Formats: sequence, C-alpha cells, structure tokens
Amino acid sequence: MSVAIRVIPCLDVDAGRVVKGVNFQNLRDAGDPVELAARYDAEGADELTFLDVSASSAGRDTTVDVVRRTAEQVFVPLTVGGGVRSADDVDRLLRAGADKVGVNTAAIARPELISEIAERFGSQVLVLSVDARRVTGETTTPSGFEVTTHGGRKGTGIDAVEWAEKAAALGAGEILLNSMDADGTAGGFDLEMLADVRARVTVPLIASGGAGEPADFVAAATSGADAVLAASVFHFGTLTIPQVKQEMREAGLEIR
Repeated sequence: MSVAIRVIPCLDVDAGRVVKGVNFQNLRDAGDPVELAARYDAEGADELTFLDVSASSAGRDTTVDVVRRTAEQVFVPLTVGGGVRSADDVDRLLRAGADKVGVNTAAIARPELISEIAERFGSQVLVLSVDARRVTGETTTPSGFEVTTHGGRKGTGIDAVEWAEKAAALGAGEILLNSMDADGTAGGFDLEMLADVRARVTVPLIASGGAGEPADFVAAATSGADAVLAASVFHFGTLTIPQVKQEMREAGLEIR
C-alpha cells in the first residue's frame, strides 16, 4: 500500500521571528511564527517543521516559549529542531507541545545521541536533519555529498548518504534531507541526492531545499521523498499548500 505524500511548511525562526534567505545567508523577516503556523494549519498543511536556525551556532537552546505558543495554535504534527543536544532537551520540547524533534549538529558530534533519544522516546519522535552540499576535487566524499553543520557554514568531511544510512540504523525515525546548494534558490530539489539516500535508507525521507514551483514537489516525490518541505515559497505567497497538493494529485500521487 502506498503512503500519502506529506506537504510540510518549514518555519526557520531566529530571535522569535520567521526568517528566510538564500543558502542560509541574507535572512529577511517572513513574519510571526505563531500566526504563520495557524495559517498553514488552516490551509491544509500535513505537518509543520519549526527550526531555530541560530540555536546551534549561537550555542543556545531552542525557544521553548515560541514552541509552546505554536503548538497551542495548530492541530497537525509539529517537529521542532535547533540546539537539541541531549535526551533531556527532547523531553522539554515534547512537554512544550512538539510531536517530533529534529537533531543535527549534536548527533554528528556524538552519534550515540540518536540511540539514546530513540530508546527513551521511540524512533517515531526523532527526525535527523541532514544539511548536505555537493563537494568535488580533493574534498569530495564517496557519494559526492558532504554533511555540513551550523547552517551550512562548517563542513564535516562526513559522507551525507553514509551518514543518513548510519543514523537510520541507530534509530532515527525520519531523515530530513536539506540541500544547502539549493536552499532558498527556488531552482528545484536536488533529485540526485534524494535518490541516492532513498536507495540506502528505508525510513521516511523528507525533501528540503530548492522548491520553486508545484512541479518541483512532484519531482521530489517521484525521486523517493515521502514528504516535501518548503519555506519561502509558502511564506512569501509564491505558492499555496492547496496549489501544491492539487499538482501532486493530478500527477497521480496519493495526497493526504
């Protein structure tokens, strides 16, 4: 039985406001996270992802208050990430209203964190966020994709496809695969990277980075994504969730 493709707006939050840039640079204000979350819930979003984009780089915790206020306004699953460094951080976010928690930088530094969270709360709670970019020449990896941290500002030398496979084996329930090259460009998802990761993992795969038109979401789903995530095209009114879902439905995809 096929599984319905989920459409997920992403709220990148910095200092309590939703922001969006290109390749995580030149961020501009996109509004109040609570108001945007409520709007997307009403428009038919299947889930919402809330990422505190500067939590890891600034060394501070995710803004629990904004999470709590957002959770009170929406009735769809809410994934929260940014600055999560321990199972206790996950516990605090779940108590604030998150349904799932995203982990990125801390898991790279200490992969056993994935197992600790999965064992304590269940794999279904844990979303591994992978910010990957293409690498060539002497810096390349076996797949040609490298894991980055701190909003794409730091390379790790870790192969992104191998990392996704390892994380799934350790207990990650989903992989949020974000192309740092495509992020905010509206040039389409990195379909090659999606297909490469899909070939190695069986857990749900969320495509992120590069959505520009409804056809991009269809292409991501047919390349192996179980969910499609976007930010700026929704925040700034380029596309609506019903518009994207209609395009996917017309392409023969099962939509929630």
